[in-house]
Amino acid sequence: MSTETIDLKTRLITDFHARESVMNGEASSEFHQKKRAALAEFDRLGFPTIRHEEWKYSNVKDLISASYNFGAEGSVGFAELEDLKIPEQDANIVYFVNGHYSAELSRFVSSQTEITISSLSEAYKKTPALVTSYFDELTKGGQDAFTALNTAFAQDGIFIHVPDNQSVTHPVILRFVSDARVQNVGSQPRNIIAVGRNSSLKLAEAFRTLGTERSFTNAVTEIYVGEDANVEYYKVQNESDNAYHIGTTQVRMSDRSHFYAGTVTLNGRFTRNNLNIVLDGERCDAHMYGLYFPDGTQHVDNHTVADHCKPNSESNELYKGILRDRAKGVFNGKIFVRPDAQKTNAFQSCKNIVLSPDATMNTKPQLEIFADDVKCSHGTTTGQIDEEALFYMRSRGISRPEAMALLMYAFCADVVSQIKIDSIREYLEGVIAKKLAS
Repeated sequence: MSTETIDLKTRLITDFHARESVMNGEASSEFHQKKRAALAEFDRLGFPTIRHEEWKYSNVKDLISASYNFGAEGSVGFAELEDLKIPEQDANIVYFVNGHYSAELSRFVSSQTEITISSLSEAYKKTPALVTSYFDELTKGGQDAFTALNTAFAQDGIFIHVPDNQSVTHPVILRFVSDARVQNVGSQPRNIIAVGRNSSLKLAEAFRTLGTERSFTNAVTEIYVGEDANVEYYKVQNESDNAYHIGTTQVRMSDRSHFYAGTVTLNGRFTRNNLNIVLDGERCDAHMYGLYFPDGTQHVDNHTVADHCKPNSESNELYKGILRDRAKGVFNGKIFVRPDAQKTNAFQSCKNIVLSPDATMNTKPQLEIFADDVKCSHGTTTGQIDEEALFYMRSRGISRPEAMALLMYAFCADVVSQIKIDSIREYLEGVIAKKLAS
């Protein structure tokens, strides 16, 4: 292990104990005991290396070689947001700057009878027992150093609670802005979303960066989907060329529930997305869509898990990537079918276009089936642009760059079209078209 790795790990652990020493009675709370247990787990695991199977193709050495200010407040107002060209939306908009909730930038349009939306820190002050009952229940024991690190240092983020029998009309958009204009910054937002029985919610997380210094975001989102509930979840990453992002989304589904996820990575130096769904109910279904466009020396790694625990459930997964220059992509998709999960249908597909001989794509689809009455499949393809289709378009008077852009946009369309929040889909259509035409 390098000196840099030891130094960063030691600094983080020292910082935890320094904060703990001034907490007085709060240090004995159940909430803090969960944090302390997570710190011990992080201390035991340490930062992963390429010797770890789950990180075989994603080396975090460069990420952890620098220092980050995790306490930086940032000074972002509406004027600075103009530079990010964020689209207007008829939604509940919640801003976080360097991981800290910004009341000034946020706005809420939904009724409090429909939904409770609060920063995690404020929710804990008002209802500590409720927040503690959800916090780290889905992620504990996950054997992941970055998730344990987030749990240990979780200070702010969002707490959303949708009561039973409520259909939330307006989406909730969480916008995380890293203000890296003057220094390296780090943030570890923790989000808890609990959707009650027979309720519905549309939720999106968007990550952007101001400035050119390094930013490191280590985000964890826990989503509870109640019986007969319907949750749509979207994650859009359009960060700077010097942004490092590790995000874990942990989902638990109950009987007859529906979960729908779309993950789009447009830009960022190093991105790792973990999407883990436990189908812990009968007759529930999960859909996962992903799209990524690394270029230059960017690195994008998508790890997914569909864990079928009960019978008569279904999961469908489609991830697509376009890689240029010396970019690197990773896809590791796992499907587990437990012994009791008879009559499971589980399907997984990953398709990639590699436009440069120096770009690389590593894919590893996995099936672990412990039941005998199931329908499961997985497949992956990686290749170049279809030269025959390209020739056909050029013979009709379309230039080669235009023809390639059209073919690649068509390749992306069956993922983009699955995004059901109109304003997000329209924004992505414009950004993707511009990116493909460049």
